[in-house]
Amino acid sequence: MRLSLGSSELAEYVRRQLENLFPDAVKLGDLPRFVALALERVEYCFERCGLKGFSDHEGAVFSHRHTDQYAIFLYYLSNSAFLEKFDHPIAERAYALNKALHALDAYYEVSLPKVFGLQHPVGTVLGRANYDDYFFCYQNCTVGANLAGESPTFGRGVVMYGGSRVIGCTSVGDNTFIAAGTIIIDRGAWPSNSILHGAHPNERASPTKRQVIRDIFHQSENGETTIASGVNNSFL
Repeated sequence: MRLSLGSSELAEYVRRQLENLFPDAVKLGDLPRFVALALERVEYCFERCGLKGFSDHEGAVFSHRHTDQYAIFLYYLSNSAFLEKFDHPIAERAYALNKALHALDAYYEVSLPKVFGLQHPVGTVLGRANYDDYFFCYQNCTVGANLAGESPTFGRGVVMYGGSRVIGCTSVGDNTFIAAGTIIIDRGAWPSNSILHGAHPNERASPTKRQVIRDIFHQSENGETTIASGVNNSFL
């Protein structure tokens, strides 16, 4: 993977950000190890993501100056620390740094998939849910539990367009496009290969021939990445 900063340089860069945001003298000695773990996860994710700037014919590309990429990295950093220790200070701080820099609430306890993508995710909250690979979301999206603690389930290959919400006891099928402004609350199972649209309680599903993995992540059927000139935002 080609990096804008080497692993040790990136760890020092993150350390300075965390110490500036949290000037409380907490020791961050584990940071280089967790940065290395996060970069391994970034590489796996970006190798399977044909979004412009995320990969090329030589493999994954990561820049700390690319804010969408850095947001994904900070989630993997916070989650990697959490997986080792429930209340690890790096988990808490990297999560907060992601909120401060990108207005993205991707809580470190939430298990986001091994392959997912973000596009200018300002105002997005990725809460408790069962996520599958090739999940993609835009700005001002919300995923979370209902008041009874029931959470959504997402199939493989789901894209949430800006302002969409999926809350509570809802199962979204494979290869689904959730249209901008859609609000789905406690609506049971939705079929695969669909466009979901409308606002609760008037949600609806329409069939689609589009493919999230092919058209958003630019992955071919044999698993090879086709380099994209940009994200295709048309879902009709």
